[in-house]
Order: sequence, then structure tokens, then C-alpha cells
Amino acid sequence: MKFGPVPVAEAAGSIAAHTIRAGETIIKKGAAITAAAAAALAVSGVTEVVAVRFEPGDIDENAAATRLAEALAGRGVVTERAFTGRVNLFARAAGVLTIDAAAIDALNRVDEAITVATLPPVKAVVAGEMIGTVKIIPYGLPAVLVEQALSGLGGLTPVLVSPYRPLRVAVISTLLPGLKPSVVDKTLRVMAARLAPAAAMLCADRRVPHEAAPLAQAIAAEAAGPAEIIVVFGASAITDRRDVIPQALLEAGGRIEHLGMPVDPGNLLLIGDLAGKPVIGAPGCARSPKENGFDWVLQRCLAGIPVTRADIQAMGVGGLLMEIVSRPQPRAPALLDVAPVAGIVLAAGRSTRMGQANKLLQSVRGKPMLRHAVEAQLASRARPVIVVTGHQPEEVSAALAGLDISLVHNPDFASGLASSVKAGLAALPDTAPGVVVSLGDMPNVTAGVIDRLAQVFADSGEALAVVPTLLGQRGNPVLLARALFPSVETLDGDQGARRLLDAAGDAIVEVPLDDPAIALDIDTPEALAGLQGSRE
Repeated sequence: MKFGPVPVAEAAGSIAAHTIRAGETIIKKGAAITAAAAAALAVSGVTEVVAVRFEPGDIDENAAATRLAEALAGRGVVTERAFTGRVNLFARAAGVLTIDAAAIDALNRVDEAITVATLPPVKAVVAGEMIGTVKIIPYGLPAVLVEQALSGLGGLTPVLVSPYRPLRVAVISTLLPGLKPSVVDKTLRVMAARLAPAAAMLCADRRVPHEAAPLAQAIAAEAAGPAEIIVVFGASAITDRRDVIPQALLEAGGRIEHLGMPVDPGNLLLIGDLAGKPVIGAPGCARSPKENGFDWVLQRCLAGIPVTRADIQAMGVGGLLMEIVSRPQPRAPALLDVAPVAGIVLAAGRSTRMGQANKLLQSVRGKPMLRHAVEAQLASRARPVIVVTGHQPEEVSAALAGLDISLVHNPDFASGLASSVKAGLAALPDTAPGVVVSLGDMPNVTAGVIDRLAQVFADSGEALAVVPTLLGQRGNPVLLARALFPSVETLDGDQGARRLLDAAGDAIVEVPLDDPAIALDIDTPEALAGLQGSRE
């Protein structure tokens, strides 16, 4: 691949290395320079452009990224279409991400043009969550480098998601005088909430004295029954292999794999098995819904991944989960405290360009398109999250069942987008300093984008709006400060947040993001088919 100045007379067929503006002619970075565009540049007085020209044996960035991503993606992983040399990988279903770190490291060492990034290995992920990305740095590269990278994988797929299985989990609680039944009841509610993402269920609730003999009988009985995982919550913490819970497991005929773990909170955890079924002695912190070492072990068990002593011992790096007030974090907690804003998802339109079907209800990665946009808001720090409905409100509401949102119906939705923006802003609490407005037909926008806008808003202090950009072009969602809300009354028809941005003038902060999702809305059958075909 050749990179450098090219006489404009010879530029046709090459790729613009940077955005070119000359008179009314604009050629975006990465776009092919056509003969007509080259002629227009020459008329405007441009004599030379910085461009990329492929040589024999080169492969373009999108083709290279696609081949590598498809080779990396294993069970439970889907990929999207390439865009600007990037292909993102997503989890097909909820489960536990497993990564062959050595294979990823080897691929990243092939050449600086090839990069692969993933989430940490053995991380719990949800359906549709982005778990990795392949990015080709230049506009093209020798195809031999791609072949070298592929051969290094040896046919293996190093990025996998082990999906959760709808397992049955038995909980045994030991009791001591002074342990209130309400504590055990709350523990079970927290446990049920932990199991919900995996569609697992509590199949037993046994409560026995905190003694080895009755506990051993309870463990043996559950191991002989339908339970596939057994969890023991002790009235007292496990401090030694000779303590009540480990001894009860041994007396029941079971085996202790490991006691203790280098994760805080979660140190006092026991893992063993009986009759081929995992037995977990839960640490006291597992009574809390906050993440702790117990979650890491339980998630693997729910995905059918064995947990060995070596696995536990390898959890130390990254195992410090507790934030200590006396040791400030580099994330500037003071700013995080003020960063949260409210969230609005616009879901009222008739989707006329899609045809008869309501685009927001079409399946994308196993769930309605709209649900992705709403779940991104819920996964962010935005609160409350308001969804504005209009067309087919009952069906839209059903698609969002179970989500912690407020539905606001816009009876005037047929008049255009402006009425939905008004309805959403009118429903916000007076305490909201601003709001992130999302579109229901942008299912790839992540919580990270929303939180980034919120953080920039908090950092700026004076911004009236915060907008993401991709290659210099504004995208969605957008954050609007409360000071802009009165301007909503000037909107009509299909005028939306863009008109409010005009009202913000110079008080707009643009946030450059290398994320195609902020520019991808799905409003035609062709766009929907492309999205479904690339990921499902």
C-alpha cells in the first residue's frame, strides 16, 4: 500500500487519507476518489492530495477485519458488518466469556496494522454485549499478513461465550441463635436475583442447625435430588478446613477442591463437589447483591465451566473489588457523583420507511430492536429512564416487559418527532440536570457512550448540549442540559434534538468517538436485513 501525496490528475481510484474540502466538493476521509471528484478538485485549484493507493496483493481494511473477526468468533459469538476497518464481536446469549489470551496476544504481534481487543476473560456477559473488536489501522495491508494471522490461530476460535444453562440450585442455610429469619429470607431473594440472568431457579430452601451432622445430611439429600448446584450459606464464616461446612461436605461423601480465594470481598469461599455436582460454601459477602468473589464462581458453574483450584488461585489480579475511601481512585469520584442524568428513549414513530412492520419490534440479536436501546440506557448511570410511546403502545410496552422504566404515551405522535421530545422532557423530574435522548431504532449504542456524554457534561460545567461525533459528523444519542428545555416549545413537526442543538449555539461540546453505532439507525427493510444477517 502506498501512502502519500498524489497529483490530483492521478488521484482517481485512490482513497482519501484525510477529508478533502475544496469549494463545494467534499471527499471524506477513507472514501474513494472518483474521476468526477478528482476533476472537481482540479477545477477548484487543488493540485495534490494525500491518498492511499493499493498495490498488488493488498487487501482493504474492511475485508481484512471481516476475515479476522470471523476466524476469532467461536461458539456463542456473532459479528457485525465491517465499518472503517472495524468489526465488533457480540455475545449471542448471556453467559461467560472465555478467551484464549495467548492466541489474541500472538495475533496482535503479527503486525502493527492488526489489532484485537476483548473484554477480560471469564467475564459474565449479557446477550448483545460487545465483547471484542478487530480494528485494522491503515486503509489496507498486504493480504499475506492476514494469512499469517489466520494461520497462527491454527483453526481455533479463541473468543467463545459459554451460555448459561437453566439449572436448578439448592440453597442450604445453617442457623445459629440470634440469626434472624429475615436475614435468611433476604439472602434467598438476593440469590434469586443472581440466578435470574441465567434463567436458573431456586429448587430448594433448606434450613438446618449450624452443625456438621445435620448439614451433611442436607447436602447429601440435595445431591441425590434434582439440584444441579448446591450453595451453603453458613451462619458463621468458614475459617478452616475443619470448620462446620467443609467437614459436613466431607461427611456427606463429597470432596473439597479449594478453600479461600484471592478476591476481596469473597475471601472465605469454599468450592467442592458431591456426586458430580458443584458445592459452594458461600462467603458472608454473598448475602449482599454487590459483586464479590462468589459471583465469579457461581457464574462459571451456571455456564457449566468447571472451577478448579488453579482457577481460583488465578483470580488475584483484578480480584480487589472493594473500593476503600482512604485510597482515592483515579476516576475522580467527585465528578462521578454529579455525572448521572436522566434518559429518554423515543419510541413513538410509525416507522413508515420500514413498511407495515413496526421496526422497533423487529428481532435483533434475539430481542426487539427497541429493547436494546432501552437496556443501554438502563445499563448506564442515566436515571430515571423514560420511554415515549405512540404508535402501537401496547405492543411496545410488551416488548419492554420487566424493565425498570417509565412509559409516557404521546397521543400526538402522528404530528412528528417534536411532540415526542416534548412529552419526554415534560415527564422528567425537576431534579434532572440534563437528559440523554436516545432513538429506539439505534440498537448498537452502548451504555458506555451514554456515560461518556454524561461525564463530559459533568466535567464541562457550562455545556448546554453534548454530542458524539464520528469522523466529524454528529450522531446520536445527544445530551441536553435543563437550560435548553424551554426551547422545546419552539419545536414542531419532525424537528427534534437537532433544533435544540441549534439553540445551544457555541455551548455544544462535541465528543469524538470511534464508534459506528452512533451513526447507525435502522429505518428501512434493507438496513434491518443487513443488521440481522450480520449478527444473528
